[in-house]
Amino acid sequence: MSTPNQHASMTIRHIDADLSKGFPIYWNNNDAYRSQLLNAMSFMFPVGEQFFIDSVRHFSKQVEAQGQVELAKEIKLFAGQEATHRHVHQQYNDHLISLGYAPWVEGVLKRMMHRTRNFPPITKLAVTVAYEHFTAILGDGLLRHASWSEGMTPNMRAIWLWHAAEESEHKAVALDTYNAVGGGYLRRMALFLLISVEFAIFANVQMALMLHKDGQLFKLKTWGSALRFWLGREGILWHTAPHWFAFLKPNFHPWQHDNRDLLARWQQADTAAYRPLNNTPTRHPA
Repeated sequence: MSTPNQHASMTIRHIDADLSKGFPIYWNNNDAYRSQLLNAMSFMFPVGEQFFIDSVRHFSKQVEAQGQVELAKEIKLFAGQEATHRHVHQQYNDHLISLGYAPWVEGVLKRMMHRTRNFPPITKLAVTVAYEHFTAILGDGLLRHASWSEGMTPNMRAIWLWHAAEESEHKAVALDTYNAVGGGYLRRMALFLLISVEFAIFANVQMALMLHKDGQLFKLKTWGSALRFWLGREGILWHTAPHWFAFLKPNFHPWQHDNRDLLARWQQADTAAYRPLNNTPTRHPA
């Protein structure tokens, strides 16, 4: 397995971005499609991130009992980062709701959480592994491709790049936990394929509902933007596809894709946008 020789750092940060006064709905390059796609994803985060926290933290004592003290520390840091994301995105979503947008996907996710409450904990952890891979892929893209974020308003750019960076920092914690407690390849793969479909449906239905409310759903301008965002020179599809296929490998590990250089670049450029609450080295498998 190919992993970095040096350790990255996992830090819980307070983001200095004020959402109390709201934000323009088309904050991403004044573009309806780009803005509403990310707004739709934001509606998924608070419920999803609480699920991720619970599913990983469930195994914290077991991991510590196995002598994997560093991984147990990482689980705590993972939970801290995700809890901060959940809080900020709830403020974000409250503003969207105040503008009249219905959080359809939030209700769907809450019903799913209720129906799966008695699923085996290892299955919930496998679901988290799948979702964490998607957030890490998208986070890497936001950090890597300037065209994804250069048209954002400063406040929203700070929030999305902060979230992207922390998703990259903790991208291995769920999978490391899954492997440590005996999770198998077939379960991981089956749920990854299911989540791939689920994630696409949830994000796109929520986005379509928001665009329909705006009267933008059936405009050529909207779908021209979508084509450029997905299939353009730095399109989402070209970025995500290799990472999606990489997950299919039995020996896959997130740090086989070493993007610490992007994290360092973000930290240097955006250090004024956040306040670190800790700074703890993370462990990568040898």
